[in-house]
Amino acid sequence: MRDRERFGMLLILPALLLILIFLLLPIAASFVTSLHIDTPFAPQRFVGLDNYARFLSDDLATETCAFTFLFVGSSVALEILLGLFLALVLHHSFRGRGLVRAAVLIPWAIPTVVTAVMWKYILNDQYGLVNLILYGSRIEAYQAWLAEPSTARVALIAADVWKTSSFAALLILAGLLSIPDELHEAARVDGADPVRRFFSITLPLLRPAILVALLFRLMDAFRVFDLVYVMTQGAPGGSTSVLQFYGYQKMFPEQQFGYGSAVSVVVFIIVGLLSLATIRLVGTRVLER
Repeated sequence: MRDRERFGMLLILPALLLILIFLLLPIAASFVTSLHIDTPFAPQRFVGLDNYARFLSDDLATETCAFTFLFVGSSVALEILLGLFLALVLHHSFRGRGLVRAAVLIPWAIPTVVTAVMWKYILNDQYGLVNLILYGSRIEAYQAWLAEPSTARVALIAADVWKTSSFAALLILAGLLSIPDELHEAARVDGADPVRRFFSITLPLLRPAILVALLFRLMDAFRVFDLVYVMTQGAPGGSTSVLQFYGYQKMFPEQQFGYGSAVSVVVFIIVGLLSLATIRLVGTRVLER
């Protein structure tokens, strides 16, 4: 190894050590804990994969896993579609475009906890804005939106879409700005209408940006915790619980550290597999851009 390469390795060594200490070691510790029965009321005992078998046979875990996939699929799909629409609007020239671009990013800049509290107030059954708009002064008709499983689930998805669609729009807008105007001019000269130009030029060239936004949003959506923790606490009856929150409940309030660690490892594996699949779908073209 040449001196230049040795010097480069020395420069990245501190970063590698930090990754090892703060990322790989906690993951390894969680996996080791997941192989044990570990509670404050009994000595730690090695049980192998029993915690994972319990997870697969746990009805509440199955329901939580189903809602997690529903939450991720619905929210990410809506965010990508809404982000694409916002990016297309912001890409056009109009007076005040810079101000509108900055305003669109405000929901993404707001901390998730603040977003959750805001939506909790908006959907409040006594003084919430939604009830006020829908029912006015007819207080007897007000709905407890977060007390019903179906409406509470929709509320969580809506809050997540409201907050993070602007992030997807920002990534897609960057892809739009990289498309040469000459391509659209040539298509316009050839007689292509706006719809044809969108599906033949814009959308294919936006594929890398859309897939990058998809990758980031898939990872974030599967790791959602604070939104659920503040808005619903998994209520009613665990119908709005996601895997991250379910693992937290088992590990801390119930102090089942082994089982909670197993849930965390399952989340890590799912996110890892989805990330690898998305990166493979993106292909090397995106990585080279």
